[in-house]
Amino acid sequence: MRKILTLVSSFILICGSLLAQSPPKQILLIKAGRLIDVRAGRVLSDQAILIEGDRIKEVGPSATVSSHAPSSARVIDLSSSTVLPGLIDCHTHLTYEPQHNGYTGLGISIPREALYGAKNARVTLEAGFTTVRNVGANGFADIALRDAINAGDVPGPRVDASGPAIGVTGGHCDESLLAPEFHHKADGVADGVPALMAKTREIAKYGADCIKICASGGVLSKGDSPEALQFSDEEIRAVVTEAHRLGRKVAAHAHGAAGIKQAVMAGVDSIEHASFIDDEAIRLMKEKGTYLVPTIYLGDWFMENYARIGVPDFMVEKAKVVMPAARRNIGRAFKAGVKVAFGTDAAVYPHGLNAHEFAVMVRLGLTPMQSIQAATVNAADLLGWSDRVGSIEAGRFADIIAVSGDPTTDVTTLEHVSFVMKGGWVVVKQ
Repeated sequence: MRKILTLVSSFILICGSLLAQSPPKQILLIKAGRLIDVRAGRVLSDQAILIEGDRIKEVGPSATVSSHAPSSARVIDLSSSTVLPGLIDCHTHLTYEPQHNGYTGLGISIPREALYGAKNARVTLEAGFTTVRNVGANGFADIALRDAINAGDVPGPRVDASGPAIGVTGGHCDESLLAPEFHHKADGVADGVPALMAKTREIAKYGADCIKICASGGVLSKGDSPEALQFSDEEIRAVVTEAHRLGRKVAAHAHGAAGIKQAVMAGVDSIEHASFIDDEAIRLMKEKGTYLVPTIYLGDWFMENYARIGVPDFMVEKAKVVMPAARRNIGRAFKAGVKVAFGTDAAVYPHGLNAHEFAVMVRLGLTPMQSIQAATVNAADLLGWSDRVGSIEAGRFADIIAVSGDPTTDVTTLEHVSFVMKGGWVVVKQ
């Protein structure tokens, strides 16, 4: 009996040891004809990337890195392509669709929005955007989407999610299309310092990675002016202070110069849109190190398609003033050297077209390399994720894309990615 018990015990210990062992990590070797070193702002030739599991293990000259790869490594030949880090979009709305701007959106349930989000997450990832910051969603649908992606339930980019945007009654982040008898307020609406502090805590409680606030009126909303302030100075400071205390960065929707300056002085981490930015706001942003997330391609698409998607006239009238102003003013901010992180406001136009933003950024004064850096190292810095994404370096996630041309001379090549990898798994290979 003792022998039997000893054999059983040994068998259990062996099985337990086998179960405790992790499966062997996938080893990949990518051979890159050209590799963009976004941190240094240069293009390197004949490089290789050694990947173990979901992380980059080594990057360098092809001969050196290849010699360190085990014979079992799977080779991915991108020797005729330009390889760069997976792109980052710091301003998306994955759960929204262009045709839902206006009264049509009132008929879309939050569960349905979450399912739109699943579709749009896949489309965005396949377009080469392996990380996004989602700044505004109803009912915490973007939090659920983020968690589903992280669990492997649906494909999509890494998501830094804000949940509902915080705003005041009747402001851009409120719902102003319903009649008074509905007594409806959007999820993130609060008024006064105590209520806004509580709302910030509530949104963080339910899983928000960052906090989105509406510091000015907007375009795709009713009854508010894009140039008007939304918060008092005390209110906006309370939200920003509370968010930072909770370890969350703050993105501020702000079109008007007054709203930009108020938000920057309150300590926000980024200004979204900045359509009416002036010289004083530019100076303050440079002084404080505040990022600009410009979202400018949407003007092209929106003005060509608003009639087709049924946008209400009052939104169109505001767009005709705000969108051209953004072109005039943001170019001055670029020239002045404000820190720029890439963002699109995808949902105003179809998801998957995010890379069209690059060409507009270049037309307004950035070099192609600067626009690429805005969507890689700069964007990662804004998110606080520089140790994870935004560059092809040892220790970072193996989030890698490739294009057939050279985006440092023609950024429109980024509109047609031929290879996408997220965390060591190939998503697109043409």
